[in-house]
Amino acid sequence: QVQLVESGGGLVQPGGSLRLSCAASGSIFSGRAMGWYRQAPGKQRDLVATISGGGSTNYADSVKGRFTISRDNAKNTVYLQMNSLKPEDTAVYYCHTYYLVDRWGKGTLVTVSS
Repeated sequence: QVQLVESGGGLVQPGGSLRLSCAASGSIFSGRAMGWYRQAPGKQRDLVATISGGGSTNYADSVKGRFTISRDNAKNTVYLQMNSLKPEDTAVYYCHTYYLVDRWGKGTLVTVSS
């Protein structure tokens, strides 16, 4: 069964940090590009960061210098390290890959608030 399972969300104060994880079924992880997207209430789902099978990364301008995407191929897991969090980073964060069709996890909620 093809699955993406996110974890690591929660409530954090502005300026704080969180690390999100996305565990993927082995058959859909190996060598594939992976991405993180986010959707704030009432807004569209937007790209946050991507990482290729070879480790090349790409970031939305709004998170450059604050977020880092990485992958551990031995664990079939992709991470999103989020530092210097701002209230506008509040959203449900989704893991994504493409394997025959678009694959999405169920999301993990990140709330940045004092």
